[in-house]
Amino acid sequence: MIIKISVPSRFRLKKTATFRTILMQNQGEIHYIGGADVLPAPLTLEEETRTLACLGTEEEKEARSRLIEHNLRLVVYIAKKFDNTSVGVEDLISIGCIGLIKAVNSFDSGKGRLATYACRCIDNELLMMLRTKRKSNRETSLYEPIG
Repeated sequence: MIIKISVPSRFRLKKTATFRTILMQNQGEIHYIGGADVLPAPLTLEEETRTLACLGTEEEKEARSRLIEHNLRLVVYIAKKFDNTSVGVEDLISIGCIGLIKAVNSFDSGKGRLATYACRCIDNELLMMLRTKRKSNRETSLYEPIG
């Protein structure tokens, strides 16, 4: 498995295969996180409805991973809205991916498009992380004034 992470003009990482992954390969398994030019294109409405129909069948794992991979652009787009916070873009993207996974797991196909629902879930996950970080920033250690 090869994982490429790149956020334009900030951070680049390429993790190549290790000895273990060379022995146990899954062919065609490449994941991209980062700039808009390397992420997979969003699914069309027809592709999305076909993939959502696969949920609850034997192909559920592949359908979930396909929905997550093709909505990573949405995560990056929403994470860049929170770029003015003190949190790094990489952390925002990873927390946004957690929100996207929660959205895919709890989505009801009768409610409309997944991207609309996932947008709110990703946004809420990022806001919850920022609120907990703000609470922990207010706490001060007694050791600092004494020591």
